Amino acid sequence: MYEHTYPNKRFKITFQFLEKYVSKSEKILDLGVENPFSDLMIANGYKVENTKGEDLDLDTSTISQSDADVVTAFEIFEHLISPFTVLRSIKANKLVASVPLRLWFSSAYRSKTDLWDRHYHEFEDWQFDWLLEKSGWKILERKKWAHPTKKMGIRPILRWFTPRYYLVYAERA
Repeated sequence: MYEHTYPNKRFKITFQFLEKYVSKSEKILDLGVENPFSDLMIANGYKVENTKGEDLDLDTSTISQSDADVVTAFEIFEHLISPFTVLRSIKANKLVASVPLRLWFSSAYRSKTDLWDRHYHEFEDWQFDWLLEKSGWKILERKKWAHPTKKMGIRPILRWFTPRYYLVYAERA
């Protein structure tokens, strides 16, 4: 996925946010397979375990059986048909999660070659807040930011100031 590009801005903002709420003594369950961001967390002293690639819409056993103190989910929930079920199965009391925001000028992302790399949900911030609150989480901090590209055109210009990512810290209500 990151063969030619590395999301430095997103990783920097996300890591700074994570450091604010998660200590290195806490165990983290990172939803999704091992990835460059989970590697970054490990390289910086965090204890991280990832889910194994199971379809989390159908099998939440890794989540419900985890003894992690914190669950992280960075750009995962938009791929699930039922993120509510996943959020309810979390036993940890802390959640750090991000989703890409719905862009009114762009259709939902859909890879034509990778069935896992598709967005079922393209959230607006209020929708993600509602999902978290309804599934038993209280949001304590939120952060949104734009993600400019170096391409030419109307959409790339809009990406300079339209928030693309939404990051939250929540605790079990």
